[in-house]
Amino acid sequence: QTHLQDSGGGSVQAGGSLRLTCKISGAKFSITSYTACVGWFRQGPGEEREGIAAMDRLTNDTVYADSVKGRYAITKDNDDTTLFLQMNSLKPEDTARYYCAAGAYPCQLIERAYTLWTQGTQVTVSS
Repeated sequence: QTHLQDSGGGSVQAGGSLRLTCKISGAKFSITSYTACVGWFRQGPGEEREGIAAMDRLTNDTVYADSVKGRYAITKDNDDTTLFLQMNSLKPEDTARYYCAAGAYPCQLIERAYTLWTQGTQVTVSS
């Protein structure tokens, strides 16, 4: 059975960095039309969940939300079993629960396109 497991959240001061990890497991987790895209979403206190970064697993093309562009980077390992989100220059407004997800094309920041989700990991940035 395919599933995703994220980790790496924590507390950090503004200006600091964190790296989130999403382990992709399950013998059947091959690149299909339903898992061609991987992405990171977040949901802050009292806010709706928003997409912040996505990657096409075949081409490694990426897309970012304006709010994180230039500060965050989505990458994956060569085995295509681990997804990363490097977060730099963190701000208090980055405080949120972060989710890893896999879904179908197009690889955009559209929540409804993603069908596999993690439980999320909390990131807290203090000023």
